[in-house]
Amino acid sequence: MDEGKVYLVGAGPGDPKLITVRGLECLKASDVVVYDRLASPRLLRHLKPGAEKIYVGKLPDRHTMKQEEINQLLVDLALRGKTVTRLKGGDPTIFGRVGEEAELLQQNGIEYEIIPGITSAIAVPAYAGIPVTHRDMASSLSIITGHESPEKLDKSIHWDKVTNATGTLIFLMGVAKIGYIAEQLIRHGKSPNTPVALIRWGTRVEQETLVGTLASIEQQVLEANFQPPAVIVVGEVVKQREKLKWVERRPLFGTRVLVTRARAQASELADSIEALGGEPVEYPVIELRETTEENAVAAIMAALGQAEQYDWLMFTSTNGVDYFYTWLQKLNIDIRRFHKARIAAVGPKTAERLLERGLQVDVLPVQFQAEGLLDSLEGVLEAGQHVLLPRGDLAREVLPRQLAERGLVPVEIDVYESMLAEEDDQLVVELLEARQIHIVTFTSASTVRNLMEKLRRAGVADPVQLLAGAAIASIGPLTSAAAREAGLQVDIEPEQATIAALLQAIADYRSKARGE
Repeated sequence: MDEGKVYLVGAGPGDPKLITVRGLECLKASDVVVYDRLASPRLLRHLKPGAEKIYVGKLPDRHTMKQEEINQLLVDLALRGKTVTRLKGGDPTIFGRVGEEAELLQQNGIEYEIIPGITSAIAVPAYAGIPVTHRDMASSLSIITGHESPEKLDKSIHWDKVTNATGTLIFLMGVAKIGYIAEQLIRHGKSPNTPVALIRWGTRVEQETLVGTLASIEQQVLEANFQPPAVIVVGEVVKQREKLKWVERRPLFGTRVLVTRARAQASELADSIEALGGEPVEYPVIELRETTEENAVAAIMAALGQAEQYDWLMFTSTNGVDYFYTWLQKLNIDIRRFHKARIAAVGPKTAERLLERGLQVDVLPVQFQAEGLLDSLEGVLEAGQHVLLPRGDLAREVLPRQLAERGLVPVEIDVYESMLAEEDDQLVVELLEARQIHIVTFTSASTVRNLMEKLRRAGVADPVQLLAGAAIASIGPLTSAAAREAGLQVDIEPEQATIAALLQAIADYRSKARGE
């Protein structure tokens, strides 16, 4: 068997989007990823299907695997022909012990690459509004480990030289030793009034910053029960924070949001959450696919084969638009055969998707649901008109029923099927159990039903109780009704049933919760 290859990758400081392009490429190509707790678990979503995940992270009170064992694990995996990514928090060359891992790989003749990462030493202060250098305050910096015992610190750090060697001092992994570090810096010449900042879980949704002085910081840490991991910044640059802090000013700072939409649709909502400073957790509960049921396919073929007869094309979702075109292409039917038909869409996103296809919508309701569409069509619809409704298999029957009551001839075709997504993610359950998901979003009644079912299949005895620790955000009245039927309390519902309105409602809710 050919030997594999090992990529020693810096994952960045925590925000999964701060991984390098090369690091992400290596991750996607891997058969196995060996990772620790400082690497964002969201990065694991980029693994190819079937890739193995091995956690070797170190916790403050215990080590899952000794460093020597990790080194040997990388060798063993590569000798089995595996392409391996060793995913390490921050930059692997800064207190990441990458040299030890690479040395053993070299000794065993295994090919490897070291992929630098954005170090927490500069990124975490930046996310707290602290530039580690400043023309008027600090033109140099030192990066120092604070993890060792005081005896080891005294052996590895020349306090008399380090204390005033550079304008800014950065200590990594030193929260537990903050008192000793402050004492040594004061003893060797730093003013007790020197500003200090501790930034915990920087660049992540849990980011928390504590600011004090060398004289006060130990007591502040004890009073706040400030826990690691954190980056310690010592120097005048800390004063920049009050002017430059930017992350905390974003509307969804500190907010983790569960996105339950189908994966193909989730990116828009997830990207918008990130743009507002929140952290989306994608947990698709719906999987969409082209209709395969024999009778449904026959109905599609028959309906589309009579394109010239329709007076109206009515679309109730972007998915309906996409799969309608999929079937046109599959059956080799020219859209121009629908030249007689006027076009109606339930919402602006559906109208935008049609416009992308070169089709202008004739009717767009003010209320973005089936009832609103019918209200907008009053005086326009005529008895005897034929209406084609390309929809999903779970679409509501309100629209076709009311069209028929008005004397029209609705023709429904199920152009796609909605399935319960099979993808499991135990991390989501763990986050919900730890009350670390702040808002759960629902964009349709089926996302409500499917989330409850997926949680049950994941072994959750009482999904309602599990979700009680998070606010429930529903896109509109119909989805809210399904949530209440499932036993959930709806906390957020926008006036308009659109993603943009839902995001604004979520931002308003969080602002109110923070007392802003």
